[in-house]
Amino acid sequence: MVEALLFASQSPLSAADLARAEEGLDEERVEEAVAELRAEYEREQRAFGVFEVAGGWQLLTRPEYAPVLERFDTVPSATRLSAPALETLAIVAYRQPVGRAEIEEIRGVGAGGVLKTLQERGLVEVVGRGEGLGRPLLYGTTPFFLQHFGFRFLDDLPRSEELPVVLAQRDRDTTEQEAKAHAP
Repeated sequence: MVEALLFASQSPLSAADLARAEEGLDEERVEEAVAELRAEYEREQRAFGVFEVAGGWQLLTRPEYAPVLERFDTVPSATRLSAPALETLAIVAYRQPVGRAEIEEIRGVGAGGVLKTLQERGLVEVVGRGEGLGRPLLYGTTPFFLQHFGFRFLDDLPRSEELPVVLAQRDRDTTEQEAKAHAP
């Protein structure tokens, strides 16, 4: 039953969600069933697995199959975010709840359009109002943000002291790729 629910659901399901499926089912039993499924899929080297994301479990294709899936038009693909959208999303994720003025101060440019796009994609939402003049809207990430990026919880985001290392590695990789592209 747990496997069927995970298969049919398009979003992560928590132990409490899954336990509601049947009267005799409790969260402990659900967690045991999920652990059994995970072990079975791993043992059989299946192309999919049960992954913990956004505070629940979801049946997903293993990451190593992504390059193959990207070649097929019939497989839905995640829409890419622009650099300004990613910058804004990072600010929201790390500073939430955060107002538009603070985002614009950090980025140095207007953020209204980017925030609207992120809201339309379900990655950020209004989570409250600030105390300042006009009681500005405050933004935070959504459960879909966690699901989209494969995080279980916000605590799984890289810590701020790790970011320079991650960004430096990305910049190094980009520089190496550009050098190879321009090599004779």
